[in-house]
Amino acid sequence: MTPPPPPAARRRVLRATAAGLAAGALPAFAARAALPLSPATLLVPGPDDGAHERWSARLAAFLSRGATAAAMAVARVERKVLGGPDGVTAANRFSALVEPDGRTSLVLSGGAAQARLVGDPRARFDAAGWLPVCAAEGLAVVAGRVPLPAASGGGVVRVAVWGAGSPAATALCGLGMMGLHAVPVTGLAPLQAEAALMEGSVDVVLLHGPDVPARLSALDAQPWFTLDAAGARDAALPDVPCMSELASGPTVLRAAVQAAAAAARLHAALVLPALTPAERVASWRAAVARWSEEEARVAAAAGMRVLTGAEAAPLLSAALAPPTEAALAYRDWLQQRFNWRAS
Repeated sequence: MTPPPPPAARRRVLRATAAGLAAGALPAFAARAALPLSPATLLVPGPDDGAHERWSARLAAFLSRGATAAAMAVARVERKVLGGPDGVTAANRFSALVEPDGRTSLVLSGGAAQARLVGDPRARFDAAGWLPVCAAEGLAVVAGRVPLPAASGGGVVRVAVWGAGSPAATALCGLGMMGLHAVPVTGLAPLQAEAALMEGSVDVVLLHGPDVPARLSALDAQPWFTLDAAGARDAALPDVPCMSELASGPTVLRAAVQAAAAAARLHAALVLPALTPAERVASWRAAVARWSEEEARVAAAAGMRVLTGAEAAPLLSAALAPPTEAALAYRDWLQQRFNWRAS
């Protein structure tokens, strides 16, 4: 048997072995450390200088700050503006092409959720498993030139509606469930609807999105009810009933209207793809939590609320994942009132 080397020799062998291992590992580690960080990307509904683009600009500017970007392991946050304000184009692109690596997120608009609910053939995205990072929720108020009439009044209520897929159709459905004879005046975009209310060619409009309190005051309109979660009045308008307090009718249709109401209240949500690694989700949420403190002041001035990922989850679930029978009931109602053909 060969005698073992003396202690001094063993120490020299161990040092040489460790040095060799370190020499072999160092280049790989150094190469990884030397790689430049790649940017993160936000897919944003258009147009340029639209409401979603401005919201995402504030978010991207915060996340691109040095310490925040480093904590997220990205170089900076870039934005890609796609399609129109309903957000369908951006959601389709996100669903079809984005890998769940936490490098790309979507600014999801309430319009995209509305399009999916009504079966708009353009809405081809699958939102299953999308992970909310944060959201902006606004007021959705049905307001008229005069106070809300009694169901027994028998008069016609003219409702400004852009089309079957617009959030204002939700107000029309709700008024019908209250026993009012509501008829749509179609083809009116939001600003046109507000002008029509002021000139008296419609009786009621749906106000949603940014600056609802200011728009309500400018119109000198009477708030009839809000499109809020069942039984929950909006804290900004505690004296105004929510739709579920006034409406009656088939349970399945009321559930459908609640989904449409959630889409109307959703201004924007930052979401990551399904199956994004948990540590990447956590880093996004931690970074955005700090931004939310700054954004809360801007949001409050516009009559909106900033929601954390956990707070946004119920809103997104209501808007994006209503019961199948509820979505079908709403599409059937749209077909009867607007001759709407869902995909």
